[in-house]
Amino acid sequence: MNWLNNYVRPKIRALVAPREVPENLWHKCPSCEAMIFHRELEENLHVCQHCGFHMRLDPDRRLSILFDNGHYQVVELPKTPVDPLKFRDTKRYADRLKEAQAKAQRADAIIVAFGKMAGMDVVIAAFDFRFMGGSMGIGVGEGLLSAARLAVLQEAPLIVVPASGGARMQEGILSLMQMPRTVIAVEMVKEAGLPYIVVLTDPTTGGVTASFAMLGDIQIAEQGAQIGFAGARVIEDTIRETLPEGFQRSEYLLEHGMVDMVVHRKNLRSTLVRVLHLLRHPGPSAEVVVLPAPDTNAVPKLGYAPTTPKRDPAPTAPAGTGPQSGSD
Repeated sequence: MNWLNNYVRPKIRALVAPREVPENLWHKCPSCEAMIFHRELEENLHVCQHCGFHMRLDPDRRLSILFDNGHYQVVELPKTPVDPLKFRDTKRYADRLKEAQAKAQRADAIIVAFGKMAGMDVVIAAFDFRFMGGSMGIGVGEGLLSAARLAVLQEAPLIVVPASGGARMQEGILSLMQMPRTVIAVEMVKEAGLPYIVVLTDPTTGGVTASFAMLGDIQIAEQGAQIGFAGARVIEDTIRETLPEGFQRSEYLLEHGMVDMVVHRKNLRSTLVRVLHLLRHPGPSAEVVVLPAPDTNAVPKLGYAPTTPKRDPAPTAPAGTGPQSGSD
């Protein structure tokens, strides 16, 4: 009995028992609801290969895609006051911050990095939507100011990749004050004659859209990204009209002149490199060849001699009307 219980029965159970499958091996596309294997999704940059839907991408993965060989330096950001208003709703704001920091493994909703793209020095500020919906508080404002100062110091372009629901309500008026502060950061970069490019991702809404996200020299949007100020449902309830299909999506904004281009994620790096090269090196990409001026006196070799153009004879004055010599 001991041999059966200790050896045979465990072997049989191991053969017939269902195997435990990790839950994160398959992902469901929010658009077409297709099941995608996690390795295929990672290789395709978190874009559904069935419908082309662009899923949200964490900033670490995005930075590794944009920078040369995935190498970059993370910039340490200034420390900001924690819960300056002592805000509390169903939970204390300080507790919410701790939970968000543990989930995203970062101090706030923004990461600033410095590195090279195609050999060019570039500063990138990317948002993390996992951190309280990428909301903009004091920490985000300080992060964008630090990114602008670093770009001016390094004489490097600044690229901002927002993914945010807007201002952080738990910081009240202090979060709204970050809107003019981020505009000042943008002006610092532009006054230094450096390119400022915004890559709009899903979603970019609220106070972020109303400030630095719409001030780029070049506005690039990922496919299908939601971009706007107020939500579509709020707008419909306000104007009491049905909004057109695709409202507040990248393609709709491109048709109405709000963005300059809509780019697939796999082409984003090459597009940014081309735009940066054009902005930083506006001269011709090849050597200019100056052709000699044509000789107007040369006889064209066409097999025949040029003919002299005929001229009309000079008019003669009628008799008796010309000047006469002598005296009366």
